[in-house]
Amino acid sequence: MRLTLLSTLALATLGTPMFAEEVNIYSYRQPELIKPLTDAFTKETGIEVNVAYLQKGMIERLKAEGDRSPADMVLTVDISLLSGIVAGGFTAPVESELMNNNVPAQYRDPDGHWFGVTTRARIVYASKDRVAASDVTTYEDLADPKWKGRICTRSGTHAYNVALTSAVIHHHGEAGAKAWLEGIKANLARKPQGNDRAQVKAIWSGECDIAIGNTYYMGAMLADPEQKEWADSVNVLFPTFENGGTHVNISGVALVKSAPNRDNAIKMMEFLTSPMAQEIYAKANFEYPVAPGTSADPLVEGWGSFTADDVNLMTLAGNRPAALRITEEVDFDG
Repeated sequence: MRLTLLSTLALATLGTPMFAEEVNIYSYRQPELIKPLTDAFTKETGIEVNVAYLQKGMIERLKAEGDRSPADMVLTVDISLLSGIVAGGFTAPVESELMNNNVPAQYRDPDGHWFGVTTRARIVYASKDRVAASDVTTYEDLADPKWKGRICTRSGTHAYNVALTSAVIHHHGEAGAKAWLEGIKANLARKPQGNDRAQVKAIWSGECDIAIGNTYYMGAMLADPEQKEWADSVNVLFPTFENGGTHVNISGVALVKSAPNRDNAIKMMEFLTSPMAQEIYAKANFEYPVAPGTSADPLVEGWGSFTADDVNLMTLAGNRPAALRITEEVDFDG
């Protein structure tokens, strides 16, 4: 009987895989941006990192999986997505003095459901030949008739532009934001289309003189032999709000409520918000680290300095439904 019991235990042990310490991440970011971070974390802690690189449908996937989800945390971009994951009830708050010290208050959820890692500014690309740097100073100025037929942008309903419109609502109210969108629509050189890189190409080709885009696309274009000529044709200008700073959005992390490896996920989150990891991440994606005392890549710093708008991004997330409604009311993409 004793031999039979020992044999049974041995078979059970052999039949059960011995898993190393691990953490599972859902991310919308590209593998080449994430791998330097996951490699550094594994080297430091011995914890293996598994990343599911998703193209779309993260919220729908978390909803479908429910408490059975293998995801421990998410690493993604845009305050609208992060706030949507929180609103869906998929996250758990994290209390971490380390992360609170590494992430300024405006770049983290007041209740600890998400923490920013890097920021990107929503700026103006301007033709070096046709626009002086002093010609663009504020976001409000983009609605001035002097720009009639000279502006290019992607869809007004894209998350990046909805976030910018949400910031306009914060500073000027819904009526002011609607008038601003109507002014920009009147100044468009063509219907909104393409991505942010396509707007720079349009400036290079002479279709328009200025465009709204994210800073990091400049770095990506300069690194692409086919697109470097487009990038070299424009300057990066940092407009501000008349009563504020330059609009920024974030990439950030959040803990999944049902995380099977909760402790490891929190370790990973703390690592990602550390100054060292933020600088690695920011260099890989041409963004700005948020930890005090950190620096962006020299190429990024060479575009110039700016003062970020100090509104908490959750405030902007709250304005998103109104921003989307206003954009559709003015038929911005029509």
